[in-house]
Amino acid sequence: MLPQREFFLASNSPRRRKLLEQLGIEFTVLEDPIEDLIDRAKPPAENVTTLSLKKAMSVTSQVKDGVIIAADTIVVLDGDILEKPKDASDAERMLGRLSGRVHEVYTGFTLLEMPSGRHRSYVERTAVKFRELGRSEIREYVQSGSPLDKAGAYGIQDDFGAVFVERVEGCFYNVVGLPLSKLFISLKQFLR
Repeated sequence: MLPQREFFLASNSPRRRKLLEQLGIEFTVLEDPIEDLIDRAKPPAENVTTLSLKKAMSVTSQVKDGVIIAADTIVVLDGDILEKPKDASDAERMLGRLSGRVHEVYTGFTLLEMPSGRHRSYVERTAVKFRELGRSEIREYVQSGSPLDKAGAYGIQDDFGAVFVERVEGCFYNVVGLPLSKLFISLKQFLR
C-alpha cells in the first residue's frame, strides 16, 4: 500500500496513535516539545498547518532517515478558537456554547522527510452539529475528566461525547484528530 519507510509520529495523543495504527502503519512516537500557541490574528487553517509544521520540525534532530507525521486540531465556533479547557468550569462553559450549534473542526498535518527536510502541510475542515445539551449531562461528562485534554472540551470518540453529536459534515476521523483518508492519499503522493 505505502512504500517501505520508517515513520515517526510527533504527538503524545493516544487518539492519533490509534488512528495511525488503523492505517496499518508501523511508527515510533516522538515527543513534540513545542507549546500549542494559537495566533488569533490568523485564520484557523493557517494556525493548524503552522503548528503541525512546528511540531514536525521540533523532532527532526531525533530522526536520521524517515518520515515525520505531525498534526494539530482546533475547534472553531463563530470564528472563536476553542482550545483545550483550562479547568472543569471552562470545559462546562465551552460545552454550553457548543450546545445546539454547528462548529468547525480543523486539523492540519505535516509530512516531513528526513534527511532531505522536504515537507508538505495539509488541512481538513469538518462541520459538527451538537444537539441541545442539558446542564446535568454537561456536568457529568466534565466530571469524567475526559474533556479536559481535548480542543473544544469534547471527544467525538468518547462514550458520552459521541451522544452530543447530532450530525457530521466531512471527515469523522478529522474530528478525532487525523483525517485518515486525506492522510493516506497525501502519504502516497508524498512518497512517490
